[in-house]
Amino acid sequence: MNLKLKYIYDKINEIKSEIKKVIVGKDKEIELMLASLIAKGHVLLEGVPGVAKTTLARAMASAINLSFKRIQFTPDLLPADIIGTYIYDQKTGEFRFRKGPIFANIILADEINRASPRTQSAFLEAMQERQVTVEGKSYKLPEPFIVIATMNPIELEGVFPLPEAQIDRFLIKVKVSFPTREELKEIAKRIKVIEEWPIKPVASAEDILDASNIIEEIYIDDSLIDYIVDIVESTHKYPGVRLGASPRAVIALVKLSKAMALMRGRDYVIPDDVKMMAKPVLRHRILLRPEAEMEERKDPDEIVEEILRTIAVPSPPATD
Repeated sequence: MNLKLKYIYDKINEIKSEIKKVIVGKDKEIELMLASLIAKGHVLLEGVPGVAKTTLARAMASAINLSFKRIQFTPDLLPADIIGTYIYDQKTGEFRFRKGPIFANIILADEINRASPRTQSAFLEAMQERQVTVEGKSYKLPEPFIVIATMNPIELEGVFPLPEAQIDRFLIKVKVSFPTREELKEIAKRIKVIEEWPIKPVASAEDILDASNIIEEIYIDDSLIDYIVDIVESTHKYPGVRLGASPRAVIALVKLSKAMALMRGRDYVIPDDVKMMAKPVLRHRILLRPEAEMEERKDPDEIVEEILRTIAVPSPPATD
């Protein structure tokens, strides 16, 4: 392990330790969100109310000393409420641009599916291009930049389905699980600690940008590229699937596998890195045919599990 990689590896562990001061359990969710931040991707969080989705996003921002904005999505939310708008300055007699909450490192888009399609589409340019355009002028968003959008899986009234083009721009979809009994007991014991918010910044935006650059140097064997392509192609051939994963899924699996290798202190990818990222990358990119959904056949996670079981795993690359 070279010195640069070790420095980033140690920083990531410090970040995780800080987050765990206010988050009980959720080790996998924390790792997935950090990997997505390093890979410059956006996260779709799915979970019932009260499972610490907001706290998790805020804790990550605090531990890395990144700017954080929470946007509560509602049906009457307008694109200008997110992006910003021009206002008339009486002192100068000119219009000036007042930035909206989108201008932050970490954006928590709370209940994103409650906003109208028009407002949801305003997020597309920001998520893909990392800039917004108002009155023909483009404004760059800060780096790093990540949208963490939350969805409540049990509420169907008063929500709008996310456009497929927008869903595909989320690098991963993370299912936030309900705490175990032991975790609930620990949460009860930590109420005062959590309310006092003990998290201190242990990293910086520059550390995350350095990590993003380092993952480009992480080695991934051609056999693993073939493995990833086989997995993605299999989503198109599976019975009952109307639409399989897009080419973005291949890119996401490569980048996130490299990020996970870095977080494990390695400068090369192994099959387990790919396997760990397969479900978060693919679950929101697999659309079932209506008849398959009505028949209550396998959900996307079960489909990915079966695909992983049927595809031969390549041997790990030889290392000195």
